[in-house]
Amino acid sequence: MFKGEKRVARIVGKLREAEVELSKGQTNVQVCKKLGVTEQTFYRWRKEYGGLKVDQAKKFKELEGENIRLRKLVSDLMLDKEILKEAASKNY
Repeated sequence: MFKGEKRVARIVGKLREAEVELSKGQTNVQVCKKLGVTEQTFYRWRKEYGGLKVDQAKKFKELEGENIRLRKLVSDLMLDKEILKEAASKNY
């Protein structure tokens, strides 16, 4: 289980609840009020998790975390490479 897994499941559940309420004819403002979130949060969630099932959203968040970790590693390696290149170019 990764950090935030329960949060992702709650978000996907709220988005499903929102879909039901919107299909009943409620406005986005009414749905957001019922869910207890701002419109901005609702639209951000919908953009990020809209149409995903809970397991898909969990996997998505896992992959996002892994991507961040790998980008940091690449950045660190590139910095090390530049330091070594600079050190090798100087005549001691």
